[in-house]
Amino acid sequence: MPPSQWPNLLTPPGAMGWVLPQFEHVTQWQVLFFAALGLILGSFVNVLIHRLPLMILGTEPPVESPFNLNTPNSHCPHCQHALQWHELIPVLSFVLSMGRCRHCGASISWRYPIVEISTSLLFTLCLFQFGWSVQALMACFFTAALLALAWIDAETFLLPDVITQALLWMGLIGSAMSLTPTPLMHALSGAVLGYSILWAVGWAFATWAGKEGMGQGDLKLLAGLGAWVGIWSLLPVLLLASVSGLIFGVIQKMRGQLGDNGHFAFGPFLALSGFACFFLGISMGV
Repeated sequence: MPPSQWPNLLTPPGAMGWVLPQFEHVTQWQVLFFAALGLILGSFVNVLIHRLPLMILGTEPPVESPFNLNTPNSHCPHCQHALQWHELIPVLSFVLSMGRCRHCGASISWRYPIVEISTSLLFTLCLFQFGWSVQALMACFFTAALLALAWIDAETFLLPDVITQALLWMGLIGSAMSLTPTPLMHALSGAVLGYSILWAVGWAFATWAGKEGMGQGDLKLLAGLGAWVGIWSLLPVLLLASVSGLIFGVIQKMRGQLGDNGHFAFGPFLALSGFACFFLGISMGV
């Protein structure tokens, strides 16, 4: 994209147009609906972040009932007390309890309100970008999936297949039904090339260094992103993710926090870059 077509981020939001084209066309009730929907689904994103790694690694806490996304009911991870409905209100319950369990007094992670508020803000952004439409709901799924994947990878170095595959198929289905801005052939070729590029990079590194340098989850995530942003945005996604990841790695190395193996989660940088390219329309200009 030539510099003349870059968005002018210094103008008032209502005049941004190209960046948030529906900003002036949505009502306050629509904004409240998407914000509330984001808070509610943000709670589910927290469930994914907490439970999926435990399910994958087989380290479920000792509970009588089966452990999955549905059971047991939400409970304090310290005292195992089952939470009532009034203790599950997004953000508000955390504030009223002052970030502590009402029963055992243990501290509750700040991740819960942060994820809920972030999801709410992202959903509102989807409304401003796509208006009161199914396309906005599709974009909400996209952002929620990326938020869950980025957080899980940052904490556990895992990118669950259940989310990356859902991201891939929803991107392809949405493209086929014209519910995303990416044409179907661009989405298909983006998914195939996205997986192939990182597979080739990982294979070359493993051949040269004798050890694995790229997780399979990263390949699947880029394939999913390719289905949403299309083939012509893959290079910008990779460049943005690589540069930001390199900067992060250098900073962590200088601070002595990178670890002996030099590994760090690449998924959050892929997710952030994919989000930027999808919402800002960053591509190679084709």
